[in-house]
Amino acid sequence: MAITSKQRRELLKFVKNLEGIRGRHTELVSVYVPAGYDLNKIIQHLAQEQGTASNIKDSTTRKHVTDSLERMIQHLRLYTKTPEHGLAAFAGNTSDKEGQQDIEVFSLEPPEPLNFRLYRCDKIFVLDALKEMSERKDIYGLIVMDKREGNIALLKGKTILPLTKTSSYVPGKTRAGGQSAQRFERLREGAAKEFYNKLAEYVKDNFLYNKDLKGIIVGGPGHTKNEWVDGNYITDLLKRKIIAIKDLSYTGEFGLQELVDKSQDVLANEEISKEKDLMQKFFEKLSTSPRNVAYGELQVKKALDQGAADIVLLSEIVPEDKVEEFELVAEQFGSKVELISVETREGTQLKELGGFAAILRYEMH
Repeated sequence: MAITSKQRRELLKFVKNLEGIRGRHTELVSVYVPAGYDLNKIIQHLAQEQGTASNIKDSTTRKHVTDSLERMIQHLRLYTKTPEHGLAAFAGNTSDKEGQQDIEVFSLEPPEPLNFRLYRCDKIFVLDALKEMSERKDIYGLIVMDKREGNIALLKGKTILPLTKTSSYVPGKTRAGGQSAQRFERLREGAAKEFYNKLAEYVKDNFLYNKDLKGIIVGGPGHTKNEWVDGNYITDLLKRKIIAIKDLSYTGEFGLQELVDKSQDVLANEEISKEKDLMQKFFEKLSTSPRNVAYGELQVKKALDQGAADIVLLSEIVPEDKVEEFELVAEQFGSKVELISVETREGTQLKELGGFAAILRYEMH
């Protein structure tokens, strides 16, 4: 299940806070506990590391590390069991004044399960896993093909998840002795159609009922991919989901990676496109049925408090504490809160309206 925009922002806030902390030596402690792992084993491991840390030559570094480990152990003992998604915990001296010590512990249960265990002392906290988790993970379908083979995969965030690979029986361009050119070409065409139909069936099985799929990107060398897309092989529903067709040098796993690399422009535009659609819907209602929308902080807050707001549109200029306040109320009434960037003309218009707008469920008087 994808993480919510609120969870993403909380995670980014947590990471940003820790990114600013620097150790003078390798004295900042990072601990990742996987989902389902025994916390007592982690505590035992940290106690052993305390013993090892007593051998650190520099007395200041030694004290910072041993004290950080002690605070971490005390913190972990507060948990009766490992949280459902595991735990990310960090401890270290946060004082930026030479010779002063202020050991702090930070921890959170991540919004997605952790699947690895880690203990590290470094000059910085290890935050890559949390940063990756905070990135948008919209799901797209990937299809890479030529006349010889086809690969189907999902793109989730930056991760390619291969699903199906299929090969064709299309003969090469050199025909066997005794075959006429026309007969050979008919054989090639028949085999190609059989392959196209088989690939289309796999695509249907993997993509048609995936409600989370935002779009499909098709790629491959030569004209084969266009022939397949333009032909009557895939359903109109799936064809409408195709957002780009890219020319590639490769097929197979290299082709999938090349397709993702060449589609970064499309993927970035997709996110902006969603924002533009929402804002255009708001402005259309504003001009045709103004009682079905609200704008301005007070009016939007009033609509939200009364349960009338369906979608709340907040500009990225709105302060974080205000966004959190609106999200809290929205949760009570099943309303959605969408953050809108100022990268589009519509986003700039929202900013000029004060940064607050809403599409309502019913008219307000």
